[in-house]
Amino acid sequence: MAIGLKRDRLLRDDRSQAIASATRTLQLEAEGLHALMTALAGDLVDGFAEAVELLRSCRGRVIVTGMGKSGHVGLKVAATLSSTGSPAYFVHPSEASHGDLGMITREDVIVAFSWSGETVELGNIVSYSRRFAVPLIAVTSNPGSALAQAAVLVLALPQAKEACPHGLAPTTSTVMQLALGDCLAIALLESKGFTARDFKMLHPGGQLGARLKFVGDLMHKGNRLPLAPADAIMSEAIVVMTEKALGCLGVVDADGLLMGIITDGDLRRHMGNGLLEQHAGAIMTPEPKTVAPDLLASAALEMLNASKITTLFVVEDGRPVGIIHVHDLLRAGVA
Repeated sequence: MAIGLKRDRLLRDDRSQAIASATRTLQLEAEGLHALMTALAGDLVDGFAEAVELLRSCRGRVIVTGMGKSGHVGLKVAATLSSTGSPAYFVHPSEASHGDLGMITREDVIVAFSWSGETVELGNIVSYSRRFAVPLIAVTSNPGSALAQAAVLVLALPQAKEACPHGLAPTTSTVMQLALGDCLAIALLESKGFTARDFKMLHPGGQLGARLKFVGDLMHKGNRLPLAPADAIMSEAIVVMTEKALGCLGVVDADGLLMGIITDGDLRRHMGNGLLEQHAGAIMTPEPKTVAPDLLASAALEMLNASKITTLFVVEDGRPVGIIHVHDLLRAGVA
């Protein structure tokens, strides 16, 4: 019994120490991000804006480079840039010295990550950028470093304490580098007017691809639309509603504009009041909720859930061009 209690106490102590360590790590990394945010509102204002403009006007690709942990950050930054409309490629400094410099053209812009700014392996890329006048943006915490001196623009990261208790393992520093890379990618995305439809072209697969489908991709259209004129007798309108099997009927005026909707609930509410002899216009619910075909399918699903309805008419210039059912969205993997 005593041995078991001692083991449990040791386990609790180990857990407490682990949680305390994790909390310290997050605190230090949060402090680094706060310092970066402060710098972006102060010393980094001009440099960051100039970097975004330089990258936006790039006629080639953004070449991202870095060594060690900075290289891993660079890989992710290059992937994020490419997926948000700024073609980018990661060039490993060591491989660059063995032929991969040929991947860099005069039309490119280089973004080099190095916390110290003195990474020896970056030397050949730096020399190449000078020789062929390829603009170089340095992301470093040392504005007086060799890398910074060779760059046309320096994004000087504020000094911050690493979460590693020995101050050796890159932790806070890589979080800050990654965050600045994301800042560049999103600022470029916004400056280029990169839309969700553009994003979809680059992300057709997986759950993200499903979320990026548009209403127009999934809607029923043509002769699948359950429509009837406002003066239609309900005995006829119900036949159309039943044939289309979407649980509703759109009511249109003489110009084809959507006036209202009749749902199964509307039928139940009017049952027994001479329903079959009445006109569709008298039974409908006016001004139904509608969506445009270029709305994200995920946004349409949110509307359906929030309104506790199952269908939405898709309209253009007031005329119904489609209808979307919650089951269509769920089958497509939209969530």
